[in-house]
Amino acid sequence: MRLEDFIEVIPDFPKKGVQFKDVTSLMQNGEAYKECIRQMTELVKEMKADVIVGPESRGFMFGCPVAVSLGVGFVPVRKPGKLPRETISQTYELEYGVDTLEMHKDSIKKGQRVVIVDDIVAVGGTMDAIIKMVERVGGELVGMVALMGLTSLPGVEKLTPKGLKCLIYDDVKDE
Repeated sequence: MRLEDFIEVIPDFPKKGVQFKDVTSLMQNGEAYKECIRQMTELVKEMKADVIVGPESRGFMFGCPVAVSLGVGFVPVRKPGKLPRETISQTYELEYGVDTLEMHKDSIKKGQRVVIVDDIVAVGGTMDAIIKMVERVGGELVGMVALMGLTSLPGVEKLTPKGLKCLIYDDVKDE
């Protein structure tokens, strides 16, 4: 099964010039979504994670099932003001703007082995922001897993030396 065959490309979304890779079309196909989670779980299993971290919102959709499959905890990373306990925050650059993420300050224990799971790596800003927060609370980053890495943008090249693995690298039809 070619997972890339289930990803729709939406031109000019969210702004002109962006070729948005819509992973929700993959998720709508039960067999493709199941296979994606199986493959992600296998990659994360090799990394021996104590906890999975995933950013709002598509990181939840991939990270939570991987965490459940492995019997480890899941730490949500959200936009400001969405988490109820004391948080830490990090501002970062997107492919098409700037944003801020937060995570509970006590969600990762010192020395815990952390794997970040997300849908797509573009410029790498989201993962880079999470890495900084994980390090600030004393977690040990042991890897990152994404469904897709966009090699035409700098994130894959920047994050691969830090342990990034993607199921797909830019192999999506732009039809």
